[in-house]
Order: sequence, then C-alpha cells, then structure tokens
Amino acid sequence: MSNTSNKNTSAAEDARTFLIGTRRSALATTQTSHVRAGMLTAGFEAELHIVQTPGDASQAAQTPVAQIGVGVFTETLRKALESGECDVAVHSFKDLPTAPDPRFCTVVPRRVDPREVLVSRNSETLLELPQGAKVGTSAPRRVSQIRAVRPDLELLPLRGNIDTRMGRTEKDLDAVVLARAGLERVGQLDRAAESIDPSTIMPAPAQGALSVEVRADDEAAWRAVRHLDHLPSHMAAVAERAVLSTLEAGCTAPVAAYSLWVEPEGSLGATDSAEASVSTGAPQATQHVLRVFGGVFAMDGSRKLVQVSEATFGISDPTSDEGFPAAEEPQWREYIDAARALGAGIGRALLADGAAELVAEAD
Repeated sequence: MSNTSNKNTSAAEDARTFLIGTRRSALATTQTSHVRAGMLTAGFEAELHIVQTPGDASQAAQTPVAQIGVGVFTETLRKALESGECDVAVHSFKDLPTAPDPRFCTVVPRRVDPREVLVSRNSETLLELPQGAKVGTSAPRRVSQIRAVRPDLELLPLRGNIDTRMGRTEKDLDAVVLARAGLERVGQLDRAAESIDPSTIMPAPAQGALSVEVRADDEAAWRAVRHLDHLPSHMAAVAERAVLSTLEAGCTAPVAAYSLWVEPEGSLGATDSAEASVSTGAPQATQHVLRVFGGVFAMDGSRKLVQVSEATFGISDPTSDEGFPAAEEPQWREYIDAARALGAGIGRALLADGAAELVAEAD
C-alpha cells in the first residue's frame, strides 16, 4: 500500500465517531463526558454509549459486592469493548483487576483528589459523631480503619449510587463514607462534612483516577485518546495498584495506598526501592519525588501495617497538563515501569511485616 493510501486510511479512521462505553449512573456518565470533551477538543468525534451491567441491578437491590463478585461493572464494559460494541471504555481505575490485560491499552487522565469524605446528618466530622452513631460503608478497607479511630461506631453495609448513599443520612444512618472524587465529579462536594486526612483513613489504590481503555489493535482509537494521559497521575495510580498486586489482594481486601508528588528537598532521603529510581541527569529544579504509602489493616482495627517509599523523576511540575513524554514513548514507558517497581517494593515490605496474615483474616 502506498504512503498516500496509508495517510488516507488513517485520516478516515480518525474521522469516525468513536463510541465511549459507560454505565448509566450519573457518576459514570459524568466522568465519561469529561473524556468525551477531551476527545472533542482534540478534534475527534465521540458519543457516549450506555452499557447495562449486572452490577446496576444488584445496586438497586442492595446486594453485597461479596455475593455478586468483584468487577461486575468493569468486566461488562470490557466485554463490550472487546466485541466492538464500543471503541473506548471509561473505568474507575481502582475497580479494575491489577493483572495486565493484553487486550487493551490504557491512558489515565488528570487525577482528582483521592481522599475519602464523610457526609453526615448534622455536618459532624468523623471524630465529632456521637457515641454509637450509625455509619454506612461496605469496604473492608474503610471499615478496618474507622474501627481503629472510632471503635464505638456502628458500621452498616452501604451500596447504591451517590444520591442513594447520601440519602441514607436522611433516613437510617448518621453518616456515610464516600470517595471525594465521586462527589467532586458530580458537583456535590458541598455535601461533605469533611475530607478525611489519609493518615486517618488511607484511600483505595488509584482512587480518584480514571482508566480510559481502547482495544490494543485499534490504532485509530489509541490516537484519539493517548493525548488524554497525564503522566504524573498515571505513575501515581500504577504505583499504588502495584502495592495491591504484590500483596495478591483484591479490591475488597483491607489494603490501601496513596501517593504524593513533592519537591526533592522535602524527600525522605534515599529511596527504599532502588530499582524504582530513574536517573535523568536533569538539574534538581526539574525533578520531583513520587512518595508512595501502602497500608494493610486488621478488620477489628487492632493492628495496621504501613510502609512508605519514594523515587525521584525528571518531572518539573506534576500539576502541569503538559511537558511530559507522550503515551507509549520510550521514556513514558520507563517512568510507568519505575513507578510500578516503587509500589511493588512497598508491597514486598508489607509482606515481610506480616501483611498476608491480615489479608487472609479478612477473607
């Protein structure tokens, strides 16, 4: 095929309207709409495509996640993507399996605040809630950490969309714990009584980050989304998920992780994961440190294991939207792999401390 033909084929593929698979919920369609807006801005036509998942019905019935299985939302979207029903799929990155899936390529747009929030009936914070207050949350990670700081609280199962969960505070609950990212994306952050410090409740690995997936063999779809990748967000999310992967724990295990980008002078010193360090030879002013925390918690709140490590990268401003290696460039891949190694090192340190025992106790 001639070069002219190749260019014409590429142009025709890029001109197609890409279907972005999403669940029907307000949160899912809102975050998918942000992805669509980014594609439109770059000159690619895109429309939302609603995919019905088994998890939608289970939420309405308040069926516990343990009964319906982990990944009911994400796997249905992935099947729709693989079959060609849609061209792009948007997930909450924390909900995806940690094992790499060669069927897909992914980018991670700019991450929003990963912290947890408390929505309470009378706007009390977690520490201000009355003795014996009823708090809704189903995540073992949250349950274990809340019990450590407020063992007097009555913790009750919670499912449903954001409005359903927050609505419980007007009925049978005094408060609910939610991901801040969800409230921020649907414009209801004002409902939160507090954003909880990660030293009190450490969030889920990759919380606040989206994963935008396309089929590995769909070059046109990849061209349409690769500019959405925000390398510092991608690195942080990958490092946190590597903690979970190394522990061989699922997303319902009492495992948490979060990360910070800090100036080199604010670093801990020598990194604990030497293989995660990337030497760029760049002046210190153009570098930042990725500091990652990982934790495993006893379900009764009696014990916690926390590890922290960091590595320095040639990134001048992690808050910027540009100036990073483009997705799939060699240095981009090098940075992603180094971040994953950093998180894996934390996971190994937690295992050495006895994390496997705490994870097993929660099963």
